[in-house]
Amino acid sequence: MGDERLIKALINNYSPRFFTYKFIFVSIAFAFGVVAVMNPRKPGASDGITRKGIDIAIALDVSRSMLAKDLQPDRLSRAKQFIIKLLDELPDDRIALILFAGKAYLQMPLTVDHGAAALFVSSTSTDAVPQQGTVISDALKMSANVFNTAERKFKAIVLISDGEDHDEDALSTAKDLARQGVMINSIGIGSPEGAAITDPETGLDKRDASGKIIITKLNEEELMGLATETNGIYIRLQSSDEAIAALKGQLSQIDKKAFGDFSQINFRTYYIWFAAGMLLFLMIEIFIPERRKVKT
Repeated sequence: MGDERLIKALINNYSPRFFTYKFIFVSIAFAFGVVAVMNPRKPGASDGITRKGIDIAIALDVSRSMLAKDLQPDRLSRAKQFIIKLLDELPDDRIALILFAGKAYLQMPLTVDHGAAALFVSSTSTDAVPQQGTVISDALKMSANVFNTAERKFKAIVLISDGEDHDEDALSTAKDLARQGVMINSIGIGSPEGAAITDPETGLDKRDASGKIIITKLNEEELMGLATETNGIYIRLQSSDEAIAALKGQLSQIDKKAFGDFSQINFRTYYIWFAAGMLLFLMIEIFIPERRKVKT
């Protein structure tokens, strides 16, 4: 690497021992920092909160037909208003949100954080699901997946749709869910007379290949059938308050279970101690020299 005498002269005061100490202290500081970022914590001794309620999966149709204006301002907006009001009326129940059109997606798992649920609902649009259509069977299966399969009660699905299903498996899926102890309550959005679908980009009514205006109608028969198969009820949404009162009456028939609500617990955190330890070892490392004193 070079002249032996020159190299010895250059590293004459270098201390491998001090350098090792510095490396050890930096490593310990790093470990303390990792634990601090993990934020270790434990619940407060007397902060536990227990709620008693049921698990509800809300399946919301976000297909383009929900833009029809037979309910003002449109079907989807009225459905969102209904859900937000419903959340206020069910403070002790756990809520999950499923969005569906041509495919179903879990937007939010079961939670008692109704504030977060309301934010998810208010931001929902027909663009949330890129695949268009209305496949109710997928929505029911996705809703069932959020529940604890070991329990055969405490579970309900609130299906909100205009009922224009592009799949024939919805009724058989409902029968399977009934055997699992799931109640389906369907909320019809729209009118039997129907209305045109407004194109959100142009603001004009959508037309088919022949140029005729596409009319979307509320399919009450299918929604009624799904509810009947699972001992639920069908409600046509006109007044949100009346629909919520009827739905609450139906859900009150389901046995409630007690569960811990961790979202409301005040935790005691310990990250500050690990952050202080990290700072301490970094300060020690700074004051350790890499060089030793050499007698001249």
